Parts: sequence; C-alpha cells; structure tokens
Amino acid sequence: MEITSAFITLLFVMDPVGNVPVFLAVLKDVDPARRQKVLIRELLIALVVLLIFLWGGGALLELLGLRQESISIAGAIILFLIALRMIFPSPHGIMGQMPQGEPFIVPLAIPMVAGPSALAISMLLVTSNPGRMLDWTLALVGAWAAAAIMLMSAPLLLRTLGDRGLTAMERLMGMILVIISVQMFFEGVQKFFVGQ
Repeated sequence: MEITSAFITLLFVMDPVGNVPVFLAVLKDVDPARRQKVLIRELLIALVVLLIFLWGGGALLELLGLRQESISIAGAIILFLIALRMIFPSPHGIMGQMPQGEPFIVPLAIPMVAGPSALAISMLLVTSNPGRMLDWTLALVGAWAAAAIMLMSAPLLLRTLGDRGLTAMERLMGMILVIISVQMFFEGVQKFFVGQ
C-alpha cells in the first residue's frame, strides 16, 4: 500500500462526514462554550490511541501470537459490517445507542474516530511493511487531521450539505468501504494460503 492509499483508506474508515450528525447529536446537550474544548479533547485522545496501535500494534500481535493475516481478515470483517451499517443504517446509528451527558472517550474518540477498523488497518500497515513507519505515521496523522478539520466544522458542513447531503455522502463512503473491506479480506485469505 502506498502512503496516499493508506491516507485515503484511513480517512474513509474514520468517516468524518458520516460522523458529523453523530457528533452534533452527542454534543447538543453540552454547554456551547465547552463544545470546542470537548471536541478537541476527544480528537486528541483518538489520535493518541491510533498512534499507540500504529507503533505498538506489532508488539501486541507478537505477544498474543496473532498472524498478520488474522488482522487483515478481522479488520476486513469489521470494516464490512460498519460499511453495511453506513449504507443501511439502524435507528440507533452506526455504533448503536450512546450514553447521555458530556462524552468522555466513548463514543466520540472511540469508536467514532479511533474505531476498530482504523485500529486494525493501522496495525495491518505496520505488520505488512514495518520499515515504512514514517510513511504510515504521516498517513495516519494526515487522515486524522483531515477528519478533525471536518468534524470541527460540523455545523458548517450540516448547513452546507443538509441532512440529505450528509446521508448521501455517508452512503457513498459506505459503498467504497465495502469494496476496500472485500479487497482486504481476499488479500488476507491469499496471504494465509500462501504462508501455509
């Protein structure tokens, strides 16, 4: 995978456009003076978690005795399920029902930005090519920064695109993620059989 495709995949997986309505809904009961602070805090927590998985994911896999193919196939399945929920949403949103009050870590940082697919793809990047840590870090930080900018301008995006525009964008991202997840799955299966 090249740095550009890693950036695009991570950005799609973070799904900032699809997350705009969720972020607005979760933050609507938070004091308007605190909203930006809460949002920045949650985004920074998500970045730290993503970087921990990027830099420590390989060691975690070794410790648990897991193979790269397992991460690829598991990440593909999780990504596929999330993509399906983007295309065919449930009444409770992509991640199910959310807790009330000011959010802390859940659900904004994890799993909305640093979700299972983003964490799995981060570990997959490292295990597939550990010599390119700088590239993967740049791709991850770039995708996070792009997602952060979109989420920080959530009210503006909602006004510009409207509910229908956001829904259409989320469905489109879901379709693209289905294709990416199928590709990840086949690559994982192929590597598994070649490694036998």
